Amino acid sequence: MVNKLCPKIILEGTRLTFKTELAFALNEHPRIVGPRKYRYHSPLVSAEWCAFSNFPWGRGPINFASEEEALALETYHTWARLFELQRYYSWIIDRFHISTRAYQLETHAKDYDFVWLEQRLKPLGFRLVFLTRGPDYFTLARAERLKVSGNPSQYDDLERFINEQERMRELVAQSSLPSLELDISDSDVAKAADRVADWLEQTGGLWLD
Repeated sequence: MVNKLCPKIILEGTRLTFKTELAFALNEHPRIVGPRKYRYHSPLVSAEWCAFSNFPWGRGPINFASEEEALALETYHTWARLFELQRYYSWIIDRFHISTRAYQLETHAKDYDFVWLEQRLKPLGFRLVFLTRGPDYFTLARAERLKVSGNPSQYDDLERFINEQERMRELVAQSSLPSLELDISDSDVAKAADRVADWLEQTGGLWLD
């Protein structure tokens, strides 16, 4: 019997590192999800969903306000339980707990302990891909993003993204999850997806015993 593909990938990185583009590419990559003869819904989730506010670009599990802390943490507990209940499913997450730690440290000078979360994710086979971009390449990425963005002002301060990237690099280094740092400076999403597939194959991240 052929092993069932059930990769579990957390994509982290600051804005303009093409996390969402890579998430969609991974979800159609034959070496990661198998050959697909027709398209169906993608198992994508994100802590970046602004589900705590009834307006666009509001708050969610990453940028929650202090009074929403319990709500945010319960959301993470709920996701963890869902992943445990569906351990033989493939999950691709576009931003998760590393983004929360980075944002809350910068905005509220408060660090959240997600050791408990990683202790639950690791036995399920979750792996962390940290997408980065050389400082000189953020300008080009912004120019492309502005062609489609509905909220262009969020990309005004590129120095903020560069600083956040360094903060996130430190947090990724603290993670107990297997991790891969992937430079997306060339904006080649297809090549990045192939590199993730190579890494998952080499580390056994495509299957769950």
